[in-house]
Amino acid sequence: MTVRSVATAGLMCCANSAYAHVGFGPTVGFSNGLLHPIFGIDHLLAMIMVGTFAAQLGGRALFLVPASFVGSMAIGAALGVFGFKFGLAEFGIASSVFTLGAIVACRSHLGLISAMTLVALFGLCHGHSHGTEMPESVNGLAYAAGFMLMTAALHAAGISIGLLITRITGRYGDVVMRSLGAGVALVGAGLMAVAM
Repeated sequence: MTVRSVATAGLMCCANSAYAHVGFGPTVGFSNGLLHPIFGIDHLLAMIMVGTFAAQLGGRALFLVPASFVGSMAIGAALGVFGFKFGLAEFGIASSVFTLGAIVACRSHLGLISAMTLVALFGLCHGHSHGTEMPESVNGLAYAAGFMLMTAALHAAGISIGLLITRITGRYGDVVMRSLGAGVALVGAGLMAVAM
């Protein structure tokens, strides 16, 4: 696992830019919005880490942490559509991968409100980029519904990964989860270097 993480991070360092918001083919509405998050490694990893972090916290965080991300992402997308400028959005996206991975790796015990606030700030960055890059020719609401639904699905996948790791690996679950977080943080560090 460590070798794969290092290899992935090395490849990320060679990338030209952060790819959270690169679509595939023409952007026409809901279906493209649904596919959009899957084709960006930074968006994909950040969403999964939000879910994994929520699984580590447990309890109400399982629902409230991902919900705070999706809600703030909608606000960020609206701000982007209406032309609100936020120059650090791409760096915020890259740093979300690093920070969320590091939090999982360190098994941070943030309180619920702090965790929700942190992921909400990252959600604004991700949403803003979606909004600013949304072509004028698409049905904006359908496209937004697609990427929000996929984001929620990726959060659910992260929660499932976190819970399954704990269940399947037993007493080694914490080590496996923290290793996963460390690998993602390493990728995030590469993305941040590229985004600077």
